[in-house]
Amino acid sequence: MSTEIRVPTLPESVTDATVLSWHKQPGDPVRRDENLLDLETDKVVLEVPSPVDGTLIEQRAKEGDLVEADDVLAIIEPGKAAAPPPATSVAAEKPETETPPVPGVNDPVLTPAVRRLVKELKLDPRQITGTGKDGRILKSDVMAYLDKQTSNKDPDAETVASMVGNNPQPGNAAQAEQRVPMSRLRARIAERLVEAQHTAAILTTFNEVNLQAVSGLRAQYRDRFEQEHGIRLGFMSFFVKATVDALKKFPLLNASVDGTDIIYHGYYDIGIAVGSPRGLVVPILRNADQLSFAEIEKTIRQFGQKAKDGSLSYEELSGGTFTISNGGVYGSMLSTPILNPPQSGILGMHNIIQRPVAEHGEVVIRPMMYLALSYDHRIVDGKDAVQFLVTIKQNLEDPARLLLKI
Repeated sequence: MSTEIRVPTLPESVTDATVLSWHKQPGDPVRRDENLLDLETDKVVLEVPSPVDGTLIEQRAKEGDLVEADDVLAIIEPGKAAAPPPATSVAAEKPETETPPVPGVNDPVLTPAVRRLVKELKLDPRQITGTGKDGRILKSDVMAYLDKQTSNKDPDAETVASMVGNNPQPGNAAQAEQRVPMSRLRARIAERLVEAQHTAAILTTFNEVNLQAVSGLRAQYRDRFEQEHGIRLGFMSFFVKATVDALKKFPLLNASVDGTDIIYHGYYDIGIAVGSPRGLVVPILRNADQLSFAEIEKTIRQFGQKAKDGSLSYEELSGGTFTISNGGVYGSMLSTPILNPPQSGILGMHNIIQRPVAEHGEVVIRPMMYLALSYDHRIVDGKDAVQFLVTIKQNLEDPARLLLKI
């Protein structure tokens, strides 16, 4: 009896998904738990595995089709999955050097985002060296491969490189335009940014922070911290701790607007904006007030790796009461972050620059950073927003405040 492969139950608030890519075609053998296709929602890419061994006999949805929960995607005829053909049968006819790799055996591990990129660019992933965990190929590995091909003056590689953002040279055929549809994630990002601009009264206040004290603590305890916890002591844990303390003193920055009501959140779920091959994602640091410095650093590092792999779950991307965005990792000097609806505040971190500042009547060089707080002026007054940002500044310039809770 044939088995229907249906769209799995979608996360809450997600009504449909797009068929991103098929990994099996009609007639292909499939094994239980082997990924058949990827579905893209506005937050995550979902893999749809086969529940049985057998043969894929029909695809009911094409790549690019919009599907809803419980829609039939494919039909599988159960049975023992056929084993891949032995390489010896080919080797008997051709020299060993020309023997093609057995599908599914020598294929490198690809994330959904990289798999899509490789397919669009018509590249052979077996020729790309993966630098990710367990040899996974990252987007940066694809770019490095394209750069290498371009440096070798391969015309095809130059054309391909232009498709992912390289600047074409004058007179090159790569100057031709290319129209591609937005990914679901990119479309959702655009929708939410416009929504924030249209529904919230966004205002931004700025300040600067002297990170000399934090830098000194990191230098003093860096090695011992890493030996004890197996993770580097970064700046983000200090910013998260300083932000949570400020949110406790100014709860409106941890609240949200629902119609004519204000919802005060009695917990601190901090969104950490992270760049990924598919675009900006904001995984949530749950109950950040209860986490240690080491737990914060470990979780943020896991978020970064999952964002690269495209393996963040919907639960990790849902909710959040306040957001921190670190544009400084890309060299940003100053910016005005946009709210992440329905939150009422977002903190923007920027590049740390050694600058001359006045201390006790003397000019000294200190590691300085500009901070930006965008807030919803519908419920947050300018006075509270300014004092909130000053509290973060004071916590970072005198970290003992965080320990003494003053």
